[in-house]
Amino acid sequence: MAASAATPAREPLPSFPRDFLWGVSTSAHQIEGAADRRGASVWDAFTAVPGNVKDGSTAEVACDHYHRYREDVALVRDLGVDAYRFSVSWPRVLPAGAGAVDPAGLDFYDRLVDELCTAGVRPVATLFHWDTPLVLQETGGWLNRGTAERFADYTAVVAARIGDRVTKWITLNEPAEHTLLGHALGQHAPGERLLFDALPAAHHQLLAHGLAVRALRAAGAHDIGIANSHGPTWPASADPADTAAADFYDLLLNRLFADPLLLGRYPDGIAELMPGDDIDADLSVIAEPLDWYGINFYQPTKVGAPLPEGTGGEFAGVALPPELPFSPREIEGHPVTDFGWPVVPEALTELLTAFRDRYADRLPPLVITENGCSYEGLDDQERIAYLDSHLRALHRALDAGVDVRGYFVWSLIDNFEWAEGFRRRFGLVHVDHATQTRTPKASYHWLREVLRTRRP
Repeated sequence: MAASAATPAREPLPSFPRDFLWGVSTSAHQIEGAADRRGASVWDAFTAVPGNVKDGSTAEVACDHYHRYREDVALVRDLGVDAYRFSVSWPRVLPAGAGAVDPAGLDFYDRLVDELCTAGVRPVATLFHWDTPLVLQETGGWLNRGTAERFADYTAVVAARIGDRVTKWITLNEPAEHTLLGHALGQHAPGERLLFDALPAAHHQLLAHGLAVRALRAAGAHDIGIANSHGPTWPASADPADTAAADFYDLLLNRLFADPLLLGRYPDGIAELMPGDDIDADLSVIAEPLDWYGINFYQPTKVGAPLPEGTGGEFAGVALPPELPFSPREIEGHPVTDFGWPVVPEALTELLTAFRDRYADRLPPLVITENGCSYEGLDDQERIAYLDSHLRALHRALDAGVDVRGYFVWSLIDNFEWAEGFRRRFGLVHVDHATQTRTPKASYHWLREVLRTRRP
């Protein structure tokens, strides 16, 4: 039974530019399933270890999108968005990460892209969303410089097959989270607990991005960007210890991943921690010009000096070790999602205007490549309120002169939410993971109506 389309009366959203791109996002490992039809990834190994995923689930079946992609594309079409952001599974295309290509893997993305084009939906392909082939991990994964080179080879294979129809590309998704949660804290695959020794994984992902941009351009691709997660960092107080801790946190989560791409250099104090004999040569690759820059936004972070009781606080629900030189704090006075994340739409305006001011003429047009929230239930009025308020915050940034060209909701359907398993629901469409039944939520109907009224 579908959720009711009835929602409380709201002030109409302000008008966005006629060519503004509206979309929804997903990722391969979180929805595709069909694990028996691809090579193993680091997430298969990670989820096989008891306790790594909170509900004990795996993505072996996930949302069975591999078999139900036509049904999901129909949901995208009926929603009325312009574009669908999906990711290509590296181990589905190259089971060993390099070498022999699996034709069946490429055939799946061929069918998906054809289905999107037939539906009048623009396919937006992300080349890496955290599912590193396990074979590459066994030789060092992102700590190994060679993985960046293998990624460029994989990019060329994908572009040669679907580049005639995919006209908007994303190289990497959220290298900051993949570095911090996967390599520094061990809370995501591959489960490494390296703390600051994880920085080579950041550098090699950024290098892979630059090499992939070159591979895409060589294949004739245009409209290339990256999807980085960003959010304002607020000091817990005006105390110098708190402001210094907040500045360092901001450097690690924001500037470490934006400065090399947009300015061609690492922030002060970081370059000497990166691997390799010629960082300047790598930076010239990393800073390949972008057609646009993608921002995934969920929340701001309040940060202070390390807590005296010897605990490190939390990041995204993850306990941090006490030896870190900062401690995230609770943001009070705002509602929270079912994930416990604060809902602060004005922080999106703050972030976008800060990017404009910091990077000035080095900043290409922006796209919000993810924004969304976790709430239970089909009548998800909280999600509607969240999306409504964040779209208004985005519009205030447009009014302030920030060049933002598009907005993608995370996510189309409820999915496998990494270490949370199936406990968190970000979808506009409810998925019963026992039956795979899809049921559009109230937020789906609300967004469809918003988009319908904007059509000329």
